[in-house]
Formats: sequence, structure tokens, C-alpha cells
Amino acid sequence: MSAIIIDGKAIALKTRLDAAEKAKRLSVMPTLAVVLVGENPASLSYVTGKEKALSEAGMGSRDIRLPADTTEDALLKLIADLNADATVHGILVQLPLPRHINEEHIIEAIDPKKDVDGFHPVNMGKLVLGEDCFIPCTPHGIVVLLKEIGIETKGKHAVIVGRSNIVGKPLLNLLIRKNINATVTLCHTGTQNLPSYTRQADILIAAAGSPGLISGDMIKEGAVVIDVGVNRVEDATAKKGFRLKGDVLFDEAVEKASYITPVPGGVGPMTIAMLLQNVVQAAIL
Repeated sequence: MSAIIIDGKAIALKTRLDAAEKAKRLSVMPTLAVVLVGENPASLSYVTGKEKALSEAGMGSRDIRLPADTTEDALLKLIADLNADATVHGILVQLPLPRHINEEHIIEAIDPKKDVDGFHPVNMGKLVLGEDCFIPCTPHGIVVLLKEIGIETKGKHAVIVGRSNIVGKPLLNLLIRKNINATVTLCHTGTQNLPSYTRQADILIAAAGSPGLISGDMIKEGAVVIDVGVNRVEDATAKKGFRLKGDVLFDEAVEKASYITPVPGGVGPMTIAMLLQNVVQAAIL
């Protein structure tokens, strides 16, 4: 048995085209302010990718680059100005921020109606309550992937490995919504005997940020495996000096799973696609 490899790029393209069509029908151009503090290479790459996707979808972006020594007060003032700017529909502050800036303070300062990342406590709270809100892009993208490939979630046991506020926690609350109706187990660094849980999973989502954490013998035969990990592993033979590795040992997992996402080309493209959907929604609100 060899798993079907889920083409995240193709599904993301379909989702992006849908967002572009919605944007075209609006009387305003959906516009996202993208704020980058410092010059973290990974963050710079992510921001460039987001801005390119916005342009291709016929949406606007306001590129704001700030030096690494920008004060928290200065960043809060900028966010207040963007909150008040009617021509800006969404605000995205690229994380992580320099250590001297409190990320929680920054996230909480963004108007929840412009919080297209879905990280504001108001949106997180609405997600828990099952209300309409901006859903964090990666968890939402995972759910769309499962739907697009026809995976039945109702009554299925989903096991999430990783409890971050960006993926694990919001995904847990998304999967237990009645229209999705999965039974969910959330594992983390305090979980004892991790393989005993992962082997029960009909749907296994690896989001721990630990390269190669999930081996083939930790996977139930025929499970759907979603690898969220994007880990930069040093490799002198690679052009950039590193390779991207997932949390799952792909070569082992592909022999056990029924479906599996690759890294790269799986969940990653869906994250940006769902961001575009959120920006359109912000322009409608």
C-alpha cells in the first residue's frame, strides 16, 4: 500500500481563484497591511509570498517594513493608525517579533474585524463558541484540504500533535464543530507514550515543529496524515544550505497512510490561500 499524496498546491490554487472572484465582485479593493519588524529571513520569505499572492488575486497590500529596534509603543501607534484607516481591511503583523516586543500586546491591539490571522482573543473566543469569526489560516486550510479530497470527518478520531495557538488549539476547536464532528485528542510535550495515541488516529495531524517526530510505526494503517511541520534542517548539499523537513518521516509514513501531505507543497500553500479568503471577508464586513 502506498498513500495518495495530497496536492496542496492544486487545492490552494482553486481556493485562491475563488477568493479572487469574490474580490472582483466588491466595490472596493480588499487591502491588507503587512507589517514586518526586523529582517528575519524566514519571515521575509513568508511576507513576500503573501504579498505576491495578494497581487495575483487582484487585492491590495500595504508593505510596512520596520527596523528591528522599533519600540513596542511605536508599533502599537502604527496599529492604531491602521485600525482607523478605512482603506485597510486587514492587518497582519508577521510573527515572531523581536524579543523586546510583547506579541500578545500587539495581537490584542489589532481591531478584531481586521484580524485576518484570527489570533485576537475575540476571534479565538468566538471560535471556541462556534460563532462566525476569522479562523486562523493554517487550521482552516487543513479542514478545507480534508473536505476537498473527500475525507469523512464525522465520528472519526483525529489526533493532533502540538498545542500551539497558531495550529493545535484552534484546529481542535474547529474539528469539534458540529458540521465537522470529529472526536479529537490533543497531544503535546507532556503526553506520555505518544505512539499509543497516534496509532489510534483515523486522521493524524502533526504540528509539533519537530522534524521526523512521527515515524511509520506510529501511524495506523490507512490513516490520513497531515504534516504541518516546516522545519529548516541544515544540509550542506542543498543550494540554500538547508532543506525543509516535516514532522513526519515521509518515506515511512507513505507506506502506511491512505493519504498524506508532502512538505513542502501540502499544508503551506493552503495557509496563504485561506489568508486571501479572510482578507476578502474583512472587506465585506
